[in-house]
Amino acid sequence: MKTISDPTLLSEVRRYGRFDVDACYNCGSCAAVCDLAEDSALFPRKCMRYVQMGLREPLLRSLDPWLCYYCGDCAQTCPRQTEPGESMMTLRRWLTAQYDWTGISSRLYTSVAWQLGALAAAAALVAGLLQALVFHWDAPLTHVALNTFAPARAVHTFDLTVATLLTALLGTYVLRMFWLTVYRGGTAQVPLASFIEEAQILVLHGATQKQFLECAEPGRWFESRWIKHFLLVSGYAIMFALVVVFLEWFQTDTVHPFWHPQRLLGYYAAAVLVVFLSEALWGRIMKKEQMHKFTDLSDWAFPVLLWLTAVTGIIVHVSRIGGFPQATYAAYAVHLVVAITMLITVYPFGKWSHVVYRPLAMYFHAVKKNALRRQPQPVG
Repeated sequence: MKTISDPTLLSEVRRYGRFDVDACYNCGSCAAVCDLAEDSALFPRKCMRYVQMGLREPLLRSLDPWLCYYCGDCAQTCPRQTEPGESMMTLRRWLTAQYDWTGISSRLYTSVAWQLGALAAAAALVAGLLQALVFHWDAPLTHVALNTFAPARAVHTFDLTVATLLTALLGTYVLRMFWLTVYRGGTAQVPLASFIEEAQILVLHGATQKQFLECAEPGRWFESRWIKHFLLVSGYAIMFALVVVFLEWFQTDTVHPFWHPQRLLGYYAAAVLVVFLSEALWGRIMKKEQMHKFTDLSDWAFPVLLWLTAVTGIIVHVSRIGGFPQATYAAYAVHLVVAITMLITVYPFGKWSHVVYRPLAMYFHAVKKNALRRQPQPVG
């Protein structure tokens, strides 16, 4: 197969974040120290070499950037301080943009003006649609009547429509990822049996993100990145299910007892979201951990919007329980605008998509290795 070198690749990748290969002399210490690197996924060095040499097609076929969980060990041992872990983060942004056939992700990742403009435009669009289709500002002010102000069925239909459209769009990106990395990028023909045999990898890593556990971490287990990430994702998943699937059960004018499942699930989700997102945002402000030293605007968008969604949800709950109708309606309007704006701008185009691409990368990587094992071995 002909290999073509693209001299513009390095400058293109650098538009997505820090990517320092000028000082790298290919000593290989980054790959040697990485607990996750293996013969079939020798990162971060292999991908950095692809970019240095302008090998666009091998880079597009690579799953390696998704297999890196940015523990920072490579940065600690690099004798030239080239920050290989941050280079993998940059490549994840670049790959996200390549999977997105609309070109929107590329615009958002490479232009602050586009990111801010998209957020403002999405918020204005959402606010306008909600005002036209959902909100009733003539709701009673003598008592809280949230389902009169914003009927649960109308909100549910709106949420479900937006989520379905965005999921379908993200699904096309997943198909493109499959095309680039498995169908076009495989070193061996992949039989259906390989996909079936490795399906448990997709379920396991999608549900647990257990690859975090393979990164050696000092300290106690409950301080690990994995447990924090797992709890954060569990809170997000519960809240997403309550809002998108079970909203007509969750949003009610009836004040249930404290121990009611509706309240307990909401309290758990809100607590883990606020606590762990606050910690993550503080980490990005202080920049003490390796993974927080370099922060792009896109790194802020998702956690900030999700934090605002959780906090405004808490304000809605407190106002509703306290019997403050005007505060409840206003807070709920802001809550919906922030939450749906986040969904539109971050779900298919931004950092949220990592939740989908990472487990898929683990799965596709396992499938490709399975297919290679099935190839007949040369005799003699």
